[in-house]
Amino acid sequence: MINRKQRKNGKYHSYKGEVGKVADNLLKRDFTATKPFEKLTTDVTEFKVYDDKVYLSPVIDLYNREIVSYSISLSPNLWQIREMLDGLFSKLPANARPLFHSDQGWQYQHAEYQRSLLEHNIIQSMSKKGNCMDNEAMENFFGRLKVEMFNCEKFESVNAFIDELKRYIDYYNNERISIKLKGMSPVQYQLIHKQVNIKFSLNFGVHFNVGGFLLYYFNYRVVFHIQ
Repeated sequence: MINRKQRKNGKYHSYKGEVGKVADNLLKRDFTATKPFEKLTTDVTEFKVYDDKVYLSPVIDLYNREIVSYSISLSPNLWQIREMLDGLFSKLPANARPLFHSDQGWQYQHAEYQRSLLEHNIIQSMSKKGNCMDNEAMENFFGRLKVEMFNCEKFESVNAFIDELKRYIDYYNNERISIKLKGMSPVQYQLIHKQVNIKFSLNFGVHFNVGGFLLYYFNYRVVFHIQ
């Protein structure tokens, strides 16, 4: 029997002033992308579970809204951001040069964070100070997450909550369908729309020779390109 009361989720504020370099807002609320790893967005959100706080730092690919990397921690520290970045870098295509958007939190102004982005050919973008609408895609995900798996739910322990959070992210990526993705989950959408080149060639020759009068040859090539 659990006697402790589970606290409601709070709002985590990572902004500590200008403690490093602030990047321009290059995303400009254009949350659409034409291919994977073209535009990414990140943030940190807080969950209050009993007497502890749990922090989630995910990365969303704006192409299909997939969570391509995340880190869960009991403290919103630089280690959490390193783990999130390590997960992202392990999936980043060799030729990718994505735009990576965040708010102006201290983590994203940190010299180590910015150096890591530069080393992986990632272009940094930041919201304007105190404007959550500049990172609306991530805010929408956090809101949906807390409604569907946290609010009004009870967990046996912090570890039980973390396990459920991981299961939800897997469900969100692989099973949860979205109207914006034409009734598919993020992973399904990417698989269906993954660039495929199908080439089909047909060479057909017909020769007619009537008194040396007619010679006919037909050459046909079809290329299907599915994006």
